[in-house]
Amino acid sequence: MKKFMNDPRSLVTESLAGYVRAHSDLLRAVPETPAAVRRAGSLPGTVAVISGGGSGHEPLPLGFIGEGMLAAGVCGEIFSSPTPDAIIRTARMADSGAGVLFLVNNYTGDVMNFEIAAELLAGFGIEVRTVLADDDAALDREPGGPGRRGIMGIVVAAKIAGAAAERGEDLDAVAALARDAVARTATVGVGLRAGILPLSGRPSFDVGETEMEVGIGIHGEPGRERRPVLRVDDLLADLLAPSLAALAPEPGADLILIVNGLGATPLAELSVLSGAADRALTERGFHPARGLLGNYVTSLDMQGASISLFRADSEMLGLWDAPVHTPALSWGQTR
Repeated sequence: MKKFMNDPRSLVTESLAGYVRAHSDLLRAVPETPAAVRRAGSLPGTVAVISGGGSGHEPLPLGFIGEGMLAAGVCGEIFSSPTPDAIIRTARMADSGAGVLFLVNNYTGDVMNFEIAAELLAGFGIEVRTVLADDDAALDREPGGPGRRGIMGIVVAAKIAGAAAERGEDLDAVAALARDAVARTATVGVGLRAGILPLSGRPSFDVGETEMEVGIGIHGEPGRERRPVLRVDDLLADLLAPSLAALAPEPGADLILIVNGLGATPLAELSVLSGAADRALTERGFHPARGLLGNYVTSLDMQGASISLFRADSEMLGLWDAPVHTPALSWGQTR
């Protein structure tokens, strides 16, 4: 295993410190919480939108902190939830008097620790709402089960909720928009090669040289099936059909297409996926109104990608187009 690091046990804290220094115009470290970062400036009296989870998914969440998106982010160790104490300190630092919205991927450890933090924050007089991202269309929703995993829905919700908070919506309104954004998002991932876990130096899962895992999770969880590697045009049916079935968009519907790299997929290959998905959606009678292409929610250095569809209406398009200025996303005129 060859990686740029000093000690794998200090990788997360050194990485976060370096990221904050590189983006010191936008980010500030949270005191006494080395794995948490807040926005450099905030608007008093606005909802603080906060996300977090295990490290290894960069730029999530730190890359989405800034104007029009997250107020703060808090990270655990690689693929491990942050502690309730870290979440609480981060939320207290980020709160500007209008309450806190937690955006949490639907994984057991993350859900439990953010729930504990929300309960304890009430004792400090801070009102909290929580929205879970569960956009993984590769899994069926089973009654009484843990639900679908989160992938890209958390980024979509952060953009929508952050824009709503920036324009002064109250906590319940911001939470409702975030919840709606997640419900309008569906994602399917595909893995070609596993990411390498820094502490063990081993892949997070095994897949043959001529195989791919369709429907994979962002920690290497198994997908719908393992298949021989396919041409992109042939693969798209596996990646688009579950999401279209989950969202059931009307003909002519506006869709935001997000092609996300999982850490080690060249931009040229992601661009092939994006172009082919755009053509396929257009041929099916839908309107790819906006697009994102790049690394947004990764899985260490996994070779693979996810394709997300966000079924937008005029309100959602307006919030999506609203100005944003973060290390990983920036468009429009911010203050």
